[in-house]
Amino acid sequence: METCIINSPLGFTKIVGDEDGIVSVTVLNSEEKITDIIPVELEECVIQLNEYFEGSRNVFDLKLNPQGTDFQNKVWRQLEQIPYGKTISYLELSKQLGDVKAIRAVANANGKNPLWIIVPCHRVIGSDGSLTGYAGGLHRKQWLLEHESPYKQQSLF
Repeated sequence: METCIINSPLGFTKIVGDEDGIVSVTVLNSEEKITDIIPVELEECVIQLNEYFEGSRNVFDLKLNPQGTDFQNKVWRQLEQIPYGKTISYLELSKQLGDVKAIRAVANANGKNPLWIIVPCHRVIGSDGSLTGYAGGLHRKQWLLEHESPYKQQSLF
């Protein structure tokens, strides 16, 4: 398994994967040493993440290999269907998966998503439009949603 650490606008990011695909992309809450030489198996992921942050990519095209239960993988595949710049609620996501009563299990699987940004769990919000829990921190979720928003608001200050 190969690992690298890159810097992003939201902090140091750890990428793990091998020839079978990307296993995880996580944001770190501490400063880490940036990888000098990116392993070949992770190069395309680094390129696509940088393009995303630059604003030139809104769909990822990577071989993914997240490790989870069948149910978690089902939820994560459904998350990939949420278009760039759009949000849905946990209730809507549960309905799409065919079981409105599974909302807590869906939210739990969403929270265990190992592929930060690439599988866009940040696009799932509360039914009332609130920014509910996010493993990377609500400030990062807000940043990501603003980054993807087609409506850019200029700062007044």
